[in-house]
Amino acid sequence: MHITNKISNLFHKFATYEFPKTIQSIINNGYVKILGLDMREFKDPSSYKTLNKLFTRELNTPRQMDHSLDTFISPADSFVSQCGTIDNETACQIKGMSYSVRDLLTDDILYDDFEKLKNGSFMNFYLSPKDYHRYHATYNCKITKLIHIPGKLYPVNFTYLNKQENLFIENERVVAECKTEDNKLFYMVFVGALNVGKMVFTFEDKINTSSDTIYPKVYEYEDLYIKKGDCLGYFEMGSTIVIFWEKDMVELENLINTKVKFTDIIAKIK
Repeated sequence: MHITNKISNLFHKFATYEFPKTIQSIINNGYVKILGLDMREFKDPSSYKTLNKLFTRELNTPRQMDHSLDTFISPADSFVSQCGTIDNETACQIKGMSYSVRDLLTDDILYDDFEKLKNGSFMNFYLSPKDYHRYHATYNCKITKLIHIPGKLYPVNFTYLNKQENLFIENERVVAECKTEDNKLFYMVFVGALNVGKMVFTFEDKINTSSDTIYPKVYEYEDLYIKKGDCLGYFEMGSTIVIFWEKDMVELENLINTKVKFTDIIAKIK
């Protein structure tokens, strides 16, 4: 197990430990104050029994969103660090740093579908430690596969994005293959990071991230349909989501270096 995974596991033990109520309240409120969390849509910080419960907090009231099939919405509260066109098989990690989309997704999931992604579109969403950490369906679709790819847990902040080549490929990740009603293809990639000991999926409890697993594992589904806005799971701390769309499927909103929230429109169907 890489040192980044060991550090993340230690942090996870601290974050999931239930301290006495008074101490836990001090920890939670201190975290909110130091990081500047906006808790207006959530419960009082003192009500969460562990720091992890605060990290993975649910919205207290549902947000308004566009339910039409004309748009894709942001899967999470995050910062769009990069977006654009996949250059044949290459996408940008950050300006000046690129990576192979094929290597990120792996051949275990792609089979013959990768040709559809060439010259398609992509968007990177960075979740900071102060963001709402749940991730949601960006569009009505059928999830046909999940693939868990074990790896390291380097930080995904801008310092590391600028100096660590192939960071997304090096890190542990879970890839969701998604197909729309008219058989259009897109992928959602959930990338782990330092202190993100776990990526949880509400519909697949067999996935065990930040463990001793060393080989990729593919989960296939026949009738797993999700609706736009459905909660898919959550990160335990900040991390990254990358979405890839097949060629000529969407027109991206101009969101580079922009803060977005879950339910904001990120792309329109062509």
